[in-house]
Amino acid sequence: MALTQRLEFRQSQSLVMTPQLMQAIKLLQLSNLDLVAFVEDELERNPLLERANQDGAPDHGEPASGHAEGDGGDFSDNAEFSSGPDGERSSDSFEAGAEEWMAPDLGTRAEIEQTLDTGMENVFPEEPADAAARNAQDAAPTAYTEWGGGASNDDDYNLEAFVAAETTLSGHLAEQLAVAFPDPANRMIGQYLIDLVDDAGYVPPDLGDADEKLGTSREAVEAVLAVLQKFDPPGVCARSLSECLAIQLRERDRYDPAMQALVENLNLLAKRDIASLRKICGVDDEDIADMIGEIRHLDPKPGLKFGSAKTQSVVPDVYVRPGPDGGWHVELNSDTLPKVLVNQVYYSQLSKTIRKDGDKSYFTDCLQNATWLVRALDQRARTILKVATEIVRQQDGFFTQGVAHLRPLNLKAVADAIQMHESTVSRVTANKYMATNRGTFELKYFFTASIASADGGDAHSAEAVRHRIKQLIDAESPTAILSDDTIVERLHGDGIDIARRTVAKYREAMRIPSSVQRRRDKQSMLGTALTSAAPAVDRSRDTATA
Repeated sequence: MALTQRLEFRQSQSLVMTPQLMQAIKLLQLSNLDLVAFVEDELERNPLLERANQDGAPDHGEPASGHAEGDGGDFSDNAEFSSGPDGERSSDSFEAGAEEWMAPDLGTRAEIEQTLDTGMENVFPEEPADAAARNAQDAAPTAYTEWGGGASNDDDYNLEAFVAAETTLSGHLAEQLAVAFPDPANRMIGQYLIDLVDDAGYVPPDLGDADEKLGTSREAVEAVLAVLQKFDPPGVCARSLSECLAIQLRERDRYDPAMQALVENLNLLAKRDIASLRKICGVDDEDIADMIGEIRHLDPKPGLKFGSAKTQSVVPDVYVRPGPDGGWHVELNSDTLPKVLVNQVYYSQLSKTIRKDGDKSYFTDCLQNATWLVRALDQRARTILKVATEIVRQQDGFFTQGVAHLRPLNLKAVADAIQMHESTVSRVTANKYMATNRGTFELKYFFTASIASADGGDAHSAEAVRHRIKQLIDAESPTAILSDDTIVERLHGDGIDIARRTVAKYREAMRIPSSVQRRRDKQSMLGTALTSAAPAVDRSRDTATA
């Protein structure tokens, strides 16, 4: 076989990942909040993009840099009081008034005294410069800027900026510190300890080596800490959970020797070892139940009342409502979709006046990017709606009858139904939420693994099996706690083929304790309920005897 060289033309198709295509793929997996932030950046960067109102028309209420008719901008109500670039009033009425006052000649001294009907020394007793300075000091501020704030006629003036800020835990403690310690040295120690307080309201057990770092004695730090522990909220600045509960019990005047013994043995309370606690505290069953009830009403993390992180509520991207024909109506949430338009008029005006090649290429790129963004946003909305509609069709049993009828579903089934790639469906379902008649769920919630049926029927959804396990545990009796093996037998009776380790994995994922721990918890709750239902008796404890 001879080897030869030759030239050939071959035609083939390939997908090239252009920057715009990569950006379009990125838009698919953005949440509605991230998408709004991305569009805001594009509006600032691209002069040919502008917002559209609810009717789809350009929003002229907010003049953009790329608006064809907004080069000069719209004047606000306070525009006539604004200053020009040379420091002069820009209003014509002001200039006319100034000429009226400055044009006439005041005349000689005699004419002025005759006009004012008094002598000049009575009208101008001081030098003009001294009088002006004194009047300026005595006069009340006439503008908002003279009080130390921004100008009231500024376009950026916003009353919402003066809303009271959220009170933080450190700020709340610092306010009490200024009143509690007149001594600057103790106030410095207290501020150092307040800076060590975490979000839950605790300080480190070693107090951050405050005595060494501040050059003071350990006794002085302990004395300041004792005062801080009396601050609001009760239990703050504690070094451990036992100390936090003890502070709150002292605040309620309930820290007697029996309660002290209980607080010092919280590990036995966590194990539900009521017999050992009763023996250590020296009380009977009724008293120990009463003491445990008091402990449960305390706050183990008092600092969380001053939350530092703001909770962002979930805004659904898709709404699912029952239709008039018995089906389901799927629609997009238009409030989460940014509305932008390409200003073709502005571009056509610029193209007639621009002469430099660099400027022409810049605005051509802006036009292409703006057109691409509008198309990408439209394609993103259509893709979300298509995927959500297919999910509703596949999981019709969930919307009709509940979680128990959730079917096994994977990305490939939805991708094949709508003729898209699995990666596209995965990106669309990321960080997207659907509001239904049964609550708001993430789109990925409807994609669950399948568990085989014990009788050879249809497979069961993993989420439906988890729901069934939770139902069995919630309905169990305190005297008949279900073990994992018993739950497996119950599920086999329902036609679900599942292993014991899978039941344990699902139970731990739902943060449900083991059967031993559940037995202790429910028996303790049962004892407390029986004690509460018993006739009222005198449960006062003799502190000296205890």
